[in-house]
Amino acid sequence: MIRDVSLQLDDGIHGLLGPNGAGKSTLMNVLTTVMEPTTGTAYWQGEDITTSPNAVRSVLGYLPQDFDVYPDLTLEEFLEYMAALRGLDSETASARIEEMITLTNLNDVRSRKLKAFSGGMRQRAGIAQALLNDPDLLIADEPTVGLDPEERVRLRSALSNTADGRVVILSTHIVPDVEATANKIAILDNGQLLTHTGVENLVERVAGEVYECLVPRANVSTLREQYQVCSTVQRSDGVAVRLVATTPPTDNATQAAPTLEDAYLKTIDQQPGV
Repeated sequence: MIRDVSLQLDDGIHGLLGPNGAGKSTLMNVLTTVMEPTTGTAYWQGEDITTSPNAVRSVLGYLPQDFDVYPDLTLEEFLEYMAALRGLDSETASARIEEMITLTNLNDVRSRKLKAFSGGMRQRAGIAQALLNDPDLLIADEPTVGLDPEERVRLRSALSNTADGRVVILSTHIVPDVEATANKIAILDNGQLLTHTGVENLVERVAGEVYECLVPRANVSTLREQYQVCSTVQRSDGVAVRLVATTPPTDNATQAAPTLEDAYLKTIDQQPGV
């Protein structure tokens, strides 16, 4: 469920952040016309897509969270099939398939069956199919979940290379993926939009409020009750804690350079009732 969400998106990558259950997938379903909102509407180039869904469907590329493939097709066969479904003529399809295989760094496995692909390779194949029609709007819903660090970097690179001249929405709960790719950040929680702003502006909001300190293990729970704890690292001499606070939380606390994750956690923590 989402409510009171108002967004205006321009070209570039927009990171859509929020914890599980925040409403990200619901918003994606509305924007892709999979779901019709009970109230409110969405527009593409001034046209209401809730009453005229083809206005956005014709320019949409979509990588859903649960991306199914045809296991017995090779990558090339799969992309040829998807191109045919989208009505691309053979010459255009051939050219676009070559471009997408190169873009997603899958040329070495183009003749391999999809059932032999790793999770990351399958997700990159998903990006390739989403971009076949050179869409003006690309939506990727949790594309890096379950991937190892190397595959996440490859997929983020593929997304970054697609952003010129189009709107890209990257919906995720993994903050580093957004930090590495996005121009702007929208944060959802409990179905509400908490903020939509540039990455630098969001990080600036916690400047001077991020601290690191070393405390005994027994003190960590007390700090969690009093502050927004961003991370903890076990050490032989105690626990290194990183947190957001308006004043030094301990005598040995030192200020740290803020990150997007610090800003995200503070934004979520400030929501009434959290």
